[in-house]
Amino acid sequence: MEAPSTDHKLELLRRVPLFAGLASEELEAIGGITEERDVAAGTALTHEGRHEGYFFVIVSGTVRIDRGGQTISTLRDGDFLGEIALLDGGPRTATAIAESQCQLLVMTYPRFQQLLDTAPQVRTAIFEEVGRRLRALDAEAAH
Repeated sequence: MEAPSTDHKLELLRRVPLFAGLASEELEAIGGITEERDVAAGTALTHEGRHEGYFFVIVSGTVRIDRGGQTISTLRDGDFLGEIALLDGGPRTATAIAESQCQLLVMTYPRFQQLLDTAPQVRTAIFEEVGRRLRALDAEAAH
């Protein structure tokens, strides 16, 4: 598969709510720690309950999300999974399996944490976004 252009890669990353508030240079730093990976149909990307610090953006293909042995969602081009794993490295809440050949952008928890340690402006922007999202959830829960 042909690798996505840098512009397309950054556009896909900008769609991720966690990265939506980043300035262009901060988003480019995020793009700099992503790897492009092609995976075959049937490849398990995540396993429910395991501590796997991977974040994925689907450039092309289809990924099935299963929880407790039941399919709960199907993700397609431009969708993403594993965003919270970047923040806490915690256990997976679902299993993700490539249903077709997929082209992915992949980021690991250690590389993301290293970027946050070396780029405080990225850390600040991400924490501000997480704070906004938590406040919105809190406001929804109050209704």
